[in-house]
Amino acid sequence: MLSRAACSTSRKLATALGSLSSRQKYTLPDLPYDYGALEPHINAQIMELHYTKHHAAYVNNLNATENKYLEALEKGDLSTQIALQPALKFNGGGHINHTIFWTNLSPNGGGEPKGELLEVIKRDFGSFAKFKEKLTTVSAGVQGSGWGWLGFNKEQGRLQIAACPNQDPLQGTTGLIPLLGIDVWEHAYYLQYKNVRPDYLKAIWNVINWDNVTERYMACKQ
Repeated sequence: MLSRAACSTSRKLATALGSLSSRQKYTLPDLPYDYGALEPHINAQIMELHYTKHHAAYVNNLNATENKYLEALEKGDLSTQIALQPALKFNGGGHINHTIFWTNLSPNGGGEPKGELLEVIKRDFGSFAKFKEKLTTVSAGVQGSGWGWLGFNKEQGRLQIAACPNQDPLQGTTGLIPLLGIDVWEHAYYLQYKNVRPDYLKAIWNVINWDNVTERYMACKQ
């Protein structure tokens, strides 16, 4: 006959396994346009590979890593939990960043924002042209792989520009709420622009979805 302790352990294990099996897995978000919709600024081959290979890899690796993390958590295995943190940050950040990125782009994008967002950009950067130049410069200056961001500092009520290395998520590492992200990993542009990142950065402004950026800004204020 099983002891009370053994029965208790079995129940705990069953509960743990049940919680793991019922956890909702992360999935690729729907792309809101066709792969070729952003041409000629970003070609279809880049978009397809970026979405179906790179973003998908972050999602798959995030799910696998989180499963390992939850198992370690249930076992009280602190060493494994700590060892998994970099993978959670990298793949979780990759999923967060790209989910924002796809919505920041639109075949009907480009130009300038309107209304309150434009006025706040002028207030915090002097003009839209100065803002655009600064975000482009910061993005171009990322060493290796990473992101350029327009974020909202909720404590100060102001817009800020920041760069994040690798797949570091903006809010999780700086506290800024992400509004607009520019992916400067080479997989985002190399097949079309080779190693000339400035040409890619010049082109991407033609497909920025200011309606989406505005929605994100307005949500921050609530």
